[in-house]
Amino acid sequence: MAEPVIVQREPMAVEVVAGRAYWWCACGRSKNQPFCDGSHKGTGFEPVSYTPAATRKVYFCACKHTGSKPLCDGTHAKL
Repeated sequence: MAEPVIVQREPMAVEVVAGRAYWWCACGRSKNQPFCDGSHKGTGFEPVSYTPAATRKVYFCACKHTGSKPLCDGTHAKL
């Protein structure tokens, strides 16, 4: 499998709504970052579902290398 495209080397802050499903782009090709737009087709990557328990601000990974998909774990600082 190819490496994902690094969109940026810092997380993307998003206000999420409790109970709503979000689909995080794992390949880095989406034009709707940090969310999936179907650009992964044929790449071997699949989007990751995220449904928050509370309405709040979260930080989605934009380097696509996090160990805690889909949220940022600071991995971008090591790339």
